[in-house]
Amino acid sequence: SSRYKNHTARAYRRGTGAPDMSAAGDRDLRELAPLEAILFDIDGTLCDSDPFHFLAFRELLQEVGFNNGVPITEEFYSANISGWHNDALAGALFPELEHAKGMEFMDRKEALFRKLAAGELKGLDGLQELCTWIEGRNLKRAAVTNAPRANAELMLSLLGLTSFFPVLVIGSECERAKPSPDPYLKALDLIGASPDHTFIFEDSASGIRAGVAAGVAVVGLTTGNPEKVLRDAGASLLIEDFRDPKLMAVLQELDPAPADKQG
Repeated sequence: SSRYKNHTARAYRRGTGAPDMSAAGDRDLRELAPLEAILFDIDGTLCDSDPFHFLAFRELLQEVGFNNGVPITEEFYSANISGWHNDALAGALFPELEHAKGMEFMDRKEALFRKLAAGELKGLDGLQELCTWIEGRNLKRAAVTNAPRANAELMLSLLGLTSFFPVLVIGSECERAKPSPDPYLKALDLIGASPDHTFIFEDSASGIRAGVAAGVAVVGLTTGNPEKVLRDAGASLLIEDFRDPKLMAVLQELDPAPADKQG
């Protein structure tokens, strides 16, 4: 459709501003003892879903003539799309389009993502073992995402984690989505956890900034973004996946008593 044309891959760069490092950036995770809660982003954190999002965006953006029909690159996707919520993306990708039309495109993209991910999505290495460790210690937890609710619920279902997370916070259902702190503040409130005894797993700069702004320490996963980007956003620790020895060392130091030995 011609209405999407004339938007190029250089159409925008979001002004992200300097990350708020005051509260949580570079915090020593061992200071969080006694550990009370762990919060998880979903896309790129619980599972490597970015390849499916990238394929869906690449196919549909090319179809509507974005960037003069030249397919977007993974670099463009990482720098300009990954981690952002659809409301912001619709305006950024299609600044000359009515917002409702931009959101129509985003809805089509999400439907294609769900179709692509349905049979293929897998949890990050070490995820099941980590979830078992968390359950064994009765830690509070929540999933916090900018993904639409239909995507989030599908991914948790495919990963077998629907019942693992008693709370699911959706960015667009908060006053402001990530990179604002609102979704993480809402999650802390709903599960009754203190930011001083909680940390977050995140894979995007916007998500890390949201956590840091909420006063929570963030562990960054290097599944889809360069280490420097995550470090600059304020991650306290960077890991490759949930089997990373650096994470294991921190968990051993923070290890609360198993649930059956508590009290």
